[in-house]
Amino acid sequence: MVVVAVAALAIGCGESSSDRGEGAPVETPSSSPSEGEPTSPATSPPTTPAAGRVEVAVADLATRLGIEPAAVEVVSVEEVTWRDGSLGCAQPGMAYTQALVAGSRIVLRADGAEHEYHQGGSKPPFRCAKPTQ
Repeated sequence: MVVVAVAALAIGCGESSSDRGEGAPVETPSSSPSEGEPTSPATSPPTTPAAGRVEVAVADLATRLGIEPAAVEVVSVEEVTWRDGSLGCAQPGMAYTQALVAGSRIVLRADGAEHEYHQGGSKPPFRCAKPTQ
């Protein structure tokens, strides 16, 4: 908005071509970052909370199975709303808060088997051997 107003003023009140000399460069605003502004490379991976959760789940599964994290394949990652505090992994005989909880379901594959990790609220992802949701 300010750039447009400044550009309009510069055009309306600007010098004639004879005032600035023939062939003098005209500066125009650009959309590229100015010198000193931080830029991020196009190849950097996104840093999202989900990405951090996936890394935690992959590291946990690799440790459990005694394999390298690179041997763990990420099958799917989805944001979910768990229907209660069990986070979709209810255990018999346990009581859970009856409130909706925003979280994630992460499915990993290693050694030919799929493993499900659940996460909700501020809790880190955990392996859910018998998903109930």
